[in-house]
Amino acid sequence: MKEIKVFNNDLTEAYKNKLTEMIHNFGNYDGGVGNRNIIKIINIDGVDLNIKAFKIPNLINRIAYNFFRKSKAQRSFEYANKLTKMGIGTPKPIAFFEYKNTFGFGESYYISEQEDYDITYRELTKDFDYPDYDNVLRAFTRFTYKLHEKGIHFLDHSPGNTLIKRNGDTYNFYLVDLNRMNFKTLDFETRIKNFSRLTIHKSMVEVMSDEYAKCSGENYDDIFNLMWKETEDFQYKYYRKKRLKKKWLFWKN
Repeated sequence: MKEIKVFNNDLTEAYKNKLTEMIHNFGNYDGGVGNRNIIKIINIDGVDLNIKAFKIPNLINRIAYNFFRKSKAQRSFEYANKLTKMGIGTPKPIAFFEYKNTFGFGESYYISEQEDYDITYRELTKDFDYPDYDNVLRAFTRFTYKLHEKGIHFLDHSPGNTLIKRNGDTYNFYLVDLNRMNFKTLDFETRIKNFSRLTIHKSMVEVMSDEYAKCSGENYDDIFNLMWKETEDFQYKYYRKKRLKKKWLFWKN
């Protein structure tokens, strides 16, 4: 298959060759997490790299990614560079690799530097006694407001996709899993709906609504009512989909 590889500009030819060799031997490295996509942490020249190997797409998407759409790996790389230029935290993008031929799209990889962090947003949904909990949650809400003000619609704004690192009395946030994003002016409903996948806890929605109201100047009740409605709607659809999938697997077997 044809190999397509794109690197960031600050890499030496020797380092690019090491990255290429690493991708060629990806299956020989130990470890790896993920059922669909596989992530491995591999050290090259003293730097831990996060390599995400995307699952080979279905037939329709193999054709689409080959001729009509950018792959998840390419979008992740390009969006990471764009976020960095916009002053939004994300692990440093290094490169992406794709393999394709006239019959369709095959394997693809996105490489970034491994980012150290303390927690993800997910921990906030499970440990309400986490130190400085209220300030962390409010800082996260301000970070989301910053995304919206910059016209960034992060479609996978879910619990595991924001890394949180404490920096003295403040917090830094880093977005991961970047392949689904839009860049445009966001209206009020789109902004508030962007919180719908984050938590099932009304107390968290109340805090985020309060902080978003302070940032935006919008009415707290309007924000909370919409945010809680969108949260409940998402949960209903999510668990309905799981129930239907479980029934389908039962009848299939």
